[in-house]
Amino acid sequence: MQATDSSSARSSRWEWAQLTLLGANLIWTTLCLGGYRSETMVVTTALAGALFVLHLAALAYETPALPRHRADLWLLPFLGYVVLNILLVSPVPWLGWRDAWNWTMMIATFSVVLNGIRSAAPRRVLLGVLIGLGLIAVAMGCYQRFVAPGWLMLGRHQVDQFLHRASGPFGIPNSLAALLLLLLPAVSVRAFRRSASVTQRVLWGWIGAVFAFGLLLTLSRGAWLGLALACVIWPLAIRRWRWSRRLAVAVAVSIGLSVVGAVAYQASPGVRDRVGQLVTHGGELSRPILWRAGWELFRDRPLTGTGGGSYNTLFERHRPKGFIDDPQWAHNDYLNTLSDYGLIGFGLFFGVVASVAWRSWRQAGANDRRSRAGRDAFAVGGGLGVGLLAFAIHLGVDFHWKIPALALAFATCAALAVPPISPAPSAIVTRPRRRWARGAAWAGMVATVLVVVGVVRMQQAEALRNEARQAIDRQFHGRTGPDAAGLREAMGALERAVALDPANAQAWSDLAFVRALQTFAESGRGPAWGEAAEIAARRAIAASGVVPEFWIRLGVALDLRGQTDAARAAFERARDLAPQHSHVWYYYACHLSRDTKQREAALRAVAICLSLDPGNTEGEALRAKLNVRP
Repeated sequence: MQATDSSSARSSRWEWAQLTLLGANLIWTTLCLGGYRSETMVVTTALAGALFVLHLAALAYETPALPRHRADLWLLPFLGYVVLNILLVSPVPWLGWRDAWNWTMMIATFSVVLNGIRSAAPRRVLLGVLIGLGLIAVAMGCYQRFVAPGWLMLGRHQVDQFLHRASGPFGIPNSLAALLLLLLPAVSVRAFRRSASVTQRVLWGWIGAVFAFGLLLTLSRGAWLGLALACVIWPLAIRRWRWSRRLAVAVAVSIGLSVVGAVAYQASPGVRDRVGQLVTHGGELSRPILWRAGWELFRDRPLTGTGGGSYNTLFERHRPKGFIDDPQWAHNDYLNTLSDYGLIGFGLFFGVVASVAWRSWRQAGANDRRSRAGRDAFAVGGGLGVGLLAFAIHLGVDFHWKIPALALAFATCAALAVPPISPAPSAIVTRPRRRWARGAAWAGMVATVLVVVGVVRMQQAEALRNEARQAIDRQFHGRTGPDAAGLREAMGALERAVALDPANAQAWSDLAFVRALQTFAESGRGPAWGEAAEIAARRAIAASGVVPEFWIRLGVALDLRGQTDAARAAFERARDLAPQHSHVWYYYACHLSRDTKQREAALRAVAICLSLDPGNTEGEALRAKLNVRP
């Protein structure tokens, strides 16, 4: 009996230790712009690695061994396929590895919560951490909406298009809405439990009202629609009800939501504006363009996809005339996964997700709810399920899984929603199997440490690259022109970046850019800096020949060296890769303008540039210069 108590206590300590690391990671990543910046991801990656190492140690050394959910193991083939896809298919592997790490963190977090944090108390605390983050996020959203519209975390300033919408600790209002979608139903059901006291009803009702108000402040139409659909589907999925009751409750929910929507529309000018934009434009403007491009990329390679992280680069193949945005992702995580990883990757991931959801729903419906604890667990699990469904619907119009904080929160809520496995007498593991399990755990820990060290270096390199590029962009936006000291500092940061991560092709491209700019700061050394820029540009192209920017950097470097024909071939390659991108035509026109015999060709190129982007001020200046005859 004493040994059993000791084992239980030791097991509990493992759980609380894992909870501490996961809670710290959720708080850090969420409050640092959702983990969007590479500087944040250095810490996030280290915490995630430490958490998984601790989890492996717990699996090996906690006694007695507990039965495992196998849902996380079912996702391992997907991760293996992602690695193969990046190695064999992706044209931009340095971007693919970042995407692979985001998937890995999400799946690892799901595994830790599913099999490492099992007891009721730490699971309640974990959900409490998420709820606390939600309250802090809404408070930040209120500050943005009513006090300082341009305020963002980490000294950043909100972009103009989001100034009148709350984004909380994130940079995007839809990201705050996604976090609240996960939490609002789970909080609301606690207020309506039969066993809840008056105090509990008031407390949870107040928290639910705060989350609902925060969701309203985001002015996220997709989130509102996702929550409404999930709430209507919820009664239809309650197996113990007769269909007549399910339909009646679904209709009642629909009517209630319609009334709430009508009141919000009348009371809030922001809601009226957002709904009015939807009606005026006949739907979305930019998202259908991104979705069509993603679908066309999927059709190009339906089985394997175009490769992890490739969407933004290969979007140039399908960029329509006049579309000047840099999309990054498809604004639809399902389509983005299909585009990058094809039917194989899509099936390996979403097939498992659908299977786990189906099994969890059936098991929850069959669980014993005669006890108060059983009823409460069923209600909270159902609330989490509704939130996950609303989040899943919202994924159809956004890229929440590309935001690390949201991916971690989703994985946590998904694992909390899976019904637990009850220990059985056969769960005791024999000594030989225990030795084997410990050996496997140690191998996993070593592999995790090696992977995390590599990813941390990759994130550090990207952080240096971002810092250097932003410093250069600030010089040009301020119209001060390139500054010699600033360029040297940026060059040093980029050289450190490529030393840390030689596979980061974008860092090599930016290094080529800075070296080319040195010709303006150090007159008379154009050929020397041109040669240095060419070396960096060719390193970028060696990593990926499908990025038009890399060919532009090579063309500029070759022009500095006086190799006109080779430079023209590089610019024409960039033009072929991105025929509808205005900047490509601008650089091509600049190249042609260096030869007086190519003046008419340069004018045609700059005319195409301005037809694609009439607001291109550099193109206007070049056309004016070309129209002044010597």
